[in-house]
Amino acid sequence: MQTFDFSLPFHAPATGAKPFHGLAWLMRQAFSGADLKPVATRLLERAGQDPNDGHALMDLSIVLQLMGSREVGLSMQGEALKVQQLFHLPAAGECRIRLLAILSPGDLMANTPLEFLLEGSDVALDLLYVVPGRPFPTALPEHDVVFIAVGESDENRPLLKQIQEMAGTFTRPMINTPARIAALSRDGACSLLRPLPGVVMPTSVRVGRSVLEQIGSDELSISTVLSDGAFPLIVRPVGSHAGQSLGKLDHPGAVAGYLRETPGSEFYLSRFVDYQNPDGLYRKYRIILIGGRPFVCHMGISSHWMIHYLNAGMTDSAEKRAEEARFMADFENGFARRHAAAFAVLTQRLKLDYVGLDCSETQDGELLIFEVDSDMIVHGMDPADLFAYKAAPMRKLFAAFRDLLVQAMAHGRNRN
Repeated sequence: MQTFDFSLPFHAPATGAKPFHGLAWLMRQAFSGADLKPVATRLLERAGQDPNDGHALMDLSIVLQLMGSREVGLSMQGEALKVQQLFHLPAAGECRIRLLAILSPGDLMANTPLEFLLEGSDVALDLLYVVPGRPFPTALPEHDVVFIAVGESDENRPLLKQIQEMAGTFTRPMINTPARIAALSRDGACSLLRPLPGVVMPTSVRVGRSVLEQIGSDELSISTVLSDGAFPLIVRPVGSHAGQSLGKLDHPGAVAGYLRETPGSEFYLSRFVDYQNPDGLYRKYRIILIGGRPFVCHMGISSHWMIHYLNAGMTDSAEKRAEEARFMADFENGFARRHAAAFAVLTQRLKLDYVGLDCSETQDGELLIFEVDSDMIVHGMDPADLFAYKAAPMRKLFAAFRDLLVQAMAHGRNRN
């Protein structure tokens, strides 16, 4: 296990640091269809002129990842973090709240993307990257609230443990406890949330490649590995995201073919729950719980069981968008009220002030949870001409997040 030295001084931005765009601005350019190559060229020129321009290096890392060059982008991020570990995004106008976010190195899905929640707000955001084997600051920048943005992963678990151990030294209120984030692994989350009334989250187990091979050759019964196990099974490599190498195995004979196409030494297994609606379509929702209150981000509708919003054809179908608009408009009186008891027990069990759910409903009407994470992407970048109906629900979500910061500040003042 890696160790972290929190006693040494940290690398702050150099005086007179150059402009920093950040994730939200750059991803908005990508979403709008802008050509990122000229942006990358300008950032490369800046970095060439000044190797200590950490802002240019970090922005370039983001651009490269958005352009599909993940490994090169992560290498560039490493160079940026050699220069500095703290990156500042000012408030839009007068600053009323100073938020300090603790992040880990990693790709665009490694941390809670707070920048999207705070676009155009009166919240100034400091992004502090804590690097394994590198010092944590002895003195933090001025702030009102600390947000632990480090997402759950094998790589981040030692870091979350170290942050948890030193969290008692924070003099300002903290949102999201590192130990509770660490509990959100796929197998950990299902253990945490089972059994809960009104909630279905199939048992997920982590197995080695050889175990999966034995299941496929009928040397090992799935029931000996998975307590509620039966084919069809859902399988994915440990550490994968966004449906990468996610598969549905209908029978043991399908295992060998899956493994031929899929690298990896460890996999998550769970039983498949058929959540197809009577009309033959599947519906998947992204919900964010803020202070225990549910807010809707989107609803994907697809004829395929594996739904991701970007592959659900929402842009191409006015009918799907109309249904999503109705769902979002009626969310509080419909879905949220229907599952109010489930959201309440989830909040009690998770003990996180900010957490996301990818979920659906079973054919019996229970809340079916696919994934629980504190770092799910939430944004307001969808084209206004097609998704105008999203503006009001997203404003409501962003306002609730700001209210969470205000409430944390009030708690801190009362406590101090």
